[in-house]
Amino acid sequence: MEKLQIINTGSSNIAEFGMCGYKNLRQEGYRRKVEWLKQRYREGLRYKVLHADQEGAVGAIEYIPGEYAWRPVNATGYMFIHCIFIIPRKYKAKGYGTLLLETCIEDARQDKMKGVAVVTRKGTWMAGKNLFVKNNFKLADKYPPDYELMAMKFKEQDPLPSFRLLPKEKMEKYNKGLWILTSDQCPYTEKAVREITETAEEVYHIKVNIIELKNHKQARECPCAFGTFCLIYNGIVIADHPISNTRFKNIMNGKR
Repeated sequence: MEKLQIINTGSSNIAEFGMCGYKNLRQEGYRRKVEWLKQRYREGLRYKVLHADQEGAVGAIEYIPGEYAWRPVNATGYMFIHCIFIIPRKYKAKGYGTLLLETCIEDARQDKMKGVAVVTRKGTWMAGKNLFVKNNFKLADKYPPDYELMAMKFKEQDPLPSFRLLPKEKMEKYNKGLWILTSDQCPYTEKAVREITETAEEVYHIKVNIIELKNHKQARECPCAFGTFCLIYNGIVIADHPISNTRFKNIMNGKR
C-alpha cells in the first residue's frame, strides 16, 4: 500500500512541492504563489501538503488566522481555510480531505481560537460544502450567487463569522471600463489576467484597469466572494473567479 503523509511547509521547503496541478518554478503562476506563501507564513499561514510516495504532492490545505484572511469575510478569532484540494482523482473519496481538515481543526484548538471557517460554493473554484457538513460545520452566511460561509464553533456563545458586503458607493469606481482585481493567492490568476488583458485590448479595444491586491485588507474589500480575483465591466461583475480566455470572449460577445 502506498504511504501518504501530511507535510508542514515553510519558506525553506515550499518550492519542493507542486500545487494545484503546477509542478515547477518555470510556471509563472506557481512561482508567484510560492513567493506569496513565503510572505504569508509570518502572518500565521499554514500550508500543509498531502504527499504520496509515488505521486508526490496529491493535495493540500491552506489556512490562516481569520484577521488575515484573503476573502471578504469578518472572521477574526477563527482559523480560516483559503483552499483545500485533493488531486488526482484516484485519491478522492478516501478520507484524505477529512484528514487535512482535522489538522486545521487541531491547530485552531491548540491556538485557542473560536473555531474554523471556510467559503464554499455549489459551482467551481471553491470546495463543496459536503466535506464540511459531515465534519459538523454549520452555515454561517451567504453571498450571491451561490457562495456559503461554513463554520465550526468551539463554544456556542461565540459569534459566527460573516461575509463583508462592499457598499454601493465603493463600487462606483468600477462603473466605467474593464477592471480586474487579482492577487497571487491563486496560481491560476496570472494566466487568466495575462490572456484576458491581451484579448480585451487587441480584440475589443478596451483599456484594462488592473488592481493588484497586495494584502489581506485589500482582499477583504473585493466585491467577489472569491476574494482574490474579480472581473468587472461597466460596473457589473462578469466573473467572480478566474476564467479562461475563451470564457471571457463568450461573455464579451454576449454583451455586443
